[in-house]
Amino acid sequence: MILEGRDLLFGYALGAPAIRNLNFALAAPRRVCLLGANGVGKSTLMMLLNGTLRPQEGELAVLGRPIDYSRAGLHALRREVGVVLQDPDDQLFAATVEQDVAFGLLNNGLCSAEARLIVSQTLEKLGILHLADRPVHELSLGEKKRAALAGILVLRPKIILLDEPTAGLDYAGITAMLDLLNDLYAGGTTLIVSTHDSDLAYEWADEAWIMADGRIAAQGSVEDVFRLADVLRRAHLRIPALVELGIALQEANPDLCSRPLPRTREGLASLFTSATKGESTWQTKL
Repeated sequence: MILEGRDLLFGYALGAPAIRNLNFALAAPRRVCLLGANGVGKSTLMMLLNGTLRPQEGELAVLGRPIDYSRAGLHALRREVGVVLQDPDDQLFAATVEQDVAFGLLNNGLCSAEARLIVSQTLEKLGILHLADRPVHELSLGEKKRAALAGILVLRPKIILLDEPTAGLDYAGITAMLDLLNDLYAGGTTLIVSTHDSDLAYEWADEAWIMADGRIAAQGSVEDVFRLADVLRRAHLRIPALVELGIALQEANPDLCSRPLPRTREGLASLFTSATKGESTWQTKL
């Protein structure tokens, strides 16, 4: 089991618990999107998963083992579970990109020569080797996000948690970031991305976890979860456009109901073409 939580409870000093009666299980590497309105516990869950916070009740296991909250246990956990914050300025602190990315390696006992080699390889993989000597404060937002991700990747974690990794990026930046994440997933890394963007989650992820009131209200494949209109409505989330249009086409053309909902614009165009062949009733039902 990659991740498992049972009956988790966590509350801050004031107010209602941020996490309560929370259960989840992830059996194999997946691309997971964690969705929900502000204040439902997404960030708290991420901090529980990497040991920054400790549940007050319940059981939490990572890679088949209960979390060890000793200093040595947490040190080992954070080599396996990396976190990339939404605002890279909260994560980057060294003078240059190379120094920042190397920090975790040096802190884990590697010599400078070994750290420099791993840093160079990682920066090259992310397409930012040319930024190695660049002062961090001179980077664009997209470059900062890649540099922050590089600082996690050098430790080679098996699980990476990302808080709104595409926030503030333009289309090219979003595409580049998702391509990077897909490469990591292809290499066996489990990715959990917190986002408010239902369309992005539906098109990119394998699984969706919908959070509401400190709980996971729905967990499963994106094809199944994003059909749960009532759950999405209660969680203040929008149904992805591809799902809405796909369902409308299927309702207007029952012969298409055996086909899966489109996951891409190209898939939607194909479904639309099939719907219009010999059928005209969809026009009055959309």
